[in-house]
Amino acid sequence: MTSDLLLRDVMEDDLPIFFEQQLDSDANYMAAFTAENPADRDAFTSHWNKILGDDTATNKTILFAGQVVGHIASFERLGKPEVTYWIGKQYWGKGLATKALAEFLGQVKERHLYARAAKDNTASIRVLEKCGFEISGQDKGFSHARGKEVEEFILELRGEERD
Repeated sequence: MTSDLLLRDVMEDDLPIFFEQQLDSDANYMAAFTAENPADRDAFTSHWNKILGDDTATNKTILFAGQVVGHIASFERLGKPEVTYWIGKQYWGKGLATKALAEFLGQVKERHLYARAAKDNTASIRVLEKCGFEISGQDKGFSHARGKEVEEFILELRGEERD
């Protein structure tokens, strides 16, 4: 089912789709650590301008059967390379996050890579574990989507840096 999956550079035309995807309250709850106000288009635009202007980050749009289904990225957080992804809710449960992450990991050179997931986001934790990440720590922070402090796992992908 996931053979039609493709990663490509983020284009400006993708951003309205990303914005619509981030408006879903269930997706925000699962992600936990999201924008303070997902409906604030100016904040969204400012955030994406910053992301796309960061030469140290890798940002890809996830396409499935020609449709934009989400995005995936690596960036530096607290001096360590971290990955993140977002899949539109209508595409959940189809193996697309796992396939996209596996494809992305084949393209990025950095190792050790880190990821974070709310402790109760078992689907995202499973995606990360299927791709070789292991839980290596815990943290907690305020979740705007949930209106309270939320515990999260820090996951790590070890391995040798690739050429």
